[in-house]
Amino acid sequence: MAIKTISYAASDIGKHRSSNQDSGYSGYQLFFVADGMGGHAGGDIASAITSQRVALTDSKYDSIEEAIEGFKSGVLDANNMLNGTVIEHPELQGMGTTFSGMLVHGNQVVTAHIGDSRIYRVRSGEVVQITKDHTFVQKLVELGRITEAEALVHPRRSVLMRVLGDVQGEPELDVALHDALPGDRWMLCSDGLSGVVPDDVMTKVLTSNIPTEEAAELLVGEALEYGAPDNVTVVITDIVRPTVQADFEPGAHFVGSADHEVVIEERKGGKILRLFNPRSLLELLQAPEDPAKFAPESEALLKKILAETKQKLRWRSFRIVLGWLLFAAIIIGIGFGAYQYTQTRYYVDVYQGQVTIYQGIREELGPWKFSSPHLISEINLEDLSQFQQTLIERSISVESLDEAIKLIDQLKLGINE
Repeated sequence: MAIKTISYAASDIGKHRSSNQDSGYSGYQLFFVADGMGGHAGGDIASAITSQRVALTDSKYDSIEEAIEGFKSGVLDANNMLNGTVIEHPELQGMGTTFSGMLVHGNQVVTAHIGDSRIYRVRSGEVVQITKDHTFVQKLVELGRITEAEALVHPRRSVLMRVLGDVQGEPELDVALHDALPGDRWMLCSDGLSGVVPDDVMTKVLTSNIPTEEAAELLVGEALEYGAPDNVTVVITDIVRPTVQADFEPGAHFVGSADHEVVIEERKGGKILRLFNPRSLLELLQAPEDPAKFAPESEALLKKILAETKQKLRWRSFRIVLGWLLFAAIIIGIGFGAYQYTQTRYYVDVYQGQVTIYQGIREELGPWKFSSPHLISEINLEDLSQFQQTLIERSISVESLDEAIKLIDQLKLGINE
C-alpha cells in the first residue's frame, strides 16, 4: 500500500532554561528528537552533533534490511563522533544525548530509541507509547516497586541508564519494525512534553483532526501552559494516502540546537566548541539547570533508588496524615471559636411554660443546638397579655445578659400592675 508523510517539528526553550539542549528533525523519510545532557558544557552540542550526523541517513533504501542497517549505523556513528569530540575537547566530558527516531520505508516504520525521549503512535483513536524509557524509575515500575504516578514525581526520574555520548561501551539501541497505515499519526517528543503535559491533554490533541503543524505547536503551547520547566520538542508525522492533497512540501527541517552550526571558537588557553547561536549576557551568566544524569545500570543503584522511593512514600504518607490532622485542627478551631461566640449572645423565649433567658443563638444545625436555658424566671407565659405571649414565643433577641434581665423585670412589673 503506497503512503506519504506530512510532518512538522517544533521546539521551545521552555520557561526555566538558559539554552535549548533539545534537537528535532523533520525530513523526507526520517524524523527524530534528541535531548542533550551536560548543562552548558555540552548538552546542546551533543544533540546537535547527533542530529546533524543521523540526518545524513535520510534517504530511500532498496530494502527494509538496508534501511534498518543504515539507520542504526547512522546513530552509532553519531555516538562515535561524540566520543571523539570529548577526546579533542575535554571540557565537554560527560556530555550525552537521548535519541528517538523513526525511518519510513514503504509501508513500514523503523524506530531507534535510547534514553527517555519517546515515540507515540495514534491509530483508530488510540494513543500507544511505542518506546520504553531507559531510566531507573521505569525499571522500578516494571519490577512493580513503584507506580507510574510515583515515577512522574520521583526525584531520580532523570537518571538515565542508556544514552549516546561520553559513556563506556557501545550504546544499546532499541530498534524495532512497525507497519504504517494511512491515518496513523506518529509523535516523537522530549521529556519536556511527556513529563509535563498530562496524558489526557496530550491524547486529546493527538487524536483530534487538527493539521500536523497545528497539533505540534499546540502541544508545545500546552507544555508552556503547564510551566515548561524543561526544553520541549515535538515532531509529528502523519501517514496519509498519496492522493491526499496538502500544502506541504517535504524537506530537511531542524529545530532546537540542531538548527545551529557547531563551530570551533578560539579562546585564551585553547579552542572550545560552541553553537553558532548568540546568547544574551543574562543567559550566559545563568547556571545550567539540566537535571538529566547518566548512570550505568547496577543492582546497587536500583536498591538505592528503591530505598529513596520508600523513604519518599513514607514521608509523603506522613505529610498527608499531618495535613489532614492540621486541617481537622483548623476546622475544630474554627468551630470552637464560632461556638464560643454564640455563647456571648442571649435571647428570651419559653422553657416549660416559663419565660426564660437563653444563652446562645436560636439557630440549629441538624442535631446540634447552640443555646441552653440560662435563667428561668418565675413568670408564667399564660400570665402575660396575648401580644406579649406572641412576642415571647417568637423569641426576643437582646444585646446582653443585663438587657435580658431588664426585659424580665419589665414583664414582672406589667403583671403586678
